[in-house]
Amino acid sequence: MDLLLVRLREAGFDAVSAEPAPGGVVATAAMASLRDGSRVFAKTLRGAGNDLFTIEAEGLRTLRELGGATTPEVLAVTPGLLVLEPLCPRREDDERFWEELARTVAAVHAVTGDRFGWRRDGWLGRLRQDNTWDADGHAFFAQRRILRWLPEPLVEEAFDRDERRSLERLCAALPDLLPPRRPVLTHGDLWRENILADQAGRPALIDPAVSYSWAEADLSMLWCSPRPPASDRFFAAYAEAAPLADGWRDRMPLFHLRELLSSIAHDDDGWGAAEAVREIIGPFRPR
Repeated sequence: MDLLLVRLREAGFDAVSAEPAPGGVVATAAMASLRDGSRVFAKTLRGAGNDLFTIEAEGLRTLRELGGATTPEVLAVTPGLLVLEPLCPRREDDERFWEELARTVAAVHAVTGDRFGWRRDGWLGRLRQDNTWDADGHAFFAQRRILRWLPEPLVEEAFDRDERRSLERLCAALPDLLPPRRPVLTHGDLWRENILADQAGRPALIDPAVSYSWAEADLSMLWCSPRPPASDRFFAAYAEAAPLADGWRDRMPLFHLRELLSSIAHDDDGWGAAEAVREIIGPFRPR
């Protein structure tokens, strides 16, 4: 907190106190009170920092300007500091909130591209997200979203040779498992904790890992992660705004592989991510 306050003051914010914010595992985050009585949300990294905050700010602006989503206003960004407009807790048990979120996400996904990827690499947690452009969606998802995690030390440790081969076999079969779709703008890390509300109670998105990818990759983050019963309305409303292809529920675990492997790579496997991966790759085990 002391470091965060110092960097806020260096950036021109007359911060007098900071209350730690729950959530992220990468940065130190807090709601800071300023001398004039206003508040800002701020994050910092120890050391000199990197381009994580710059890319996060760019992602927030992209979702807002291209996709029409509500995102917090970026008040300041440096390699060591990100300052945002404060938001409110999401309306967890309000079906109307999830319905409005569905329309928001469908509007983001209505922004199409001609290739998969992004103009620069990004971040997923504290590890790089490879966004190298690719015209082939199956190759992009295989190489940049699944196999990209295999060299990570904790992923290497979690799976034996046959299990790694199973993942590779699954990736080779993706053209038969996933129907081809155009690349669309995606949030990239659309799980429950990255959904908040603005001052009017409307859904607001934070912590993006944007790229042009498949819409179902975003949907899998909500479908496969713990969420409240009211969020079932999200999927019904999304399908009304952007019809889903037959079999979408069956494809959700395949898209969620990226998040499972990322969790393992970030040493966040206390909830059974490796076992979930093993279940998905079971049919692809070498015989």
